[in-house]
Amino acid sequence: MKLLESLIKPVQAQSDLGVPEPDYAVSSIGNLLSGLVNAAIVIGALAAFLYLILGGLQWITAGGDKNKTEEAQKKITNAIIGLVIIAAAYAIITVVVQFLGLGDISSLSLPAIE
Repeated sequence: MKLLESLIKPVQAQSDLGVPEPDYAVSSIGNLLSGLVNAAIVIGALAAFLYLILGGLQWITAGGDKNKTEEAQKKITNAIIGLVIIAAAYAIITVVVQFLGLGDISSLSLPAIE
């Protein structure tokens, strides 16, 4: 056992790695909520665009088959409806935030008790 200990060097775990501190920190619940809302809107929009592209590809590869063309049209219609719903949700959230005087959607400043 002593032979094994003499071969293994001790670990220096307390060294400075030079990793910088992150620029973004959640300083309030408002910042967290605005980040989550913005992330949900972006993810939803990307998913709708992907669904739209898949519908377009399905339409292109339908080869004249009526059933496949109808399925592709339904996908495209649903993707456009999804984009409209996402845009409407963003507009409603922006109006509500402005109406309540909470600032901008990108940085909500919720009232706090001090």
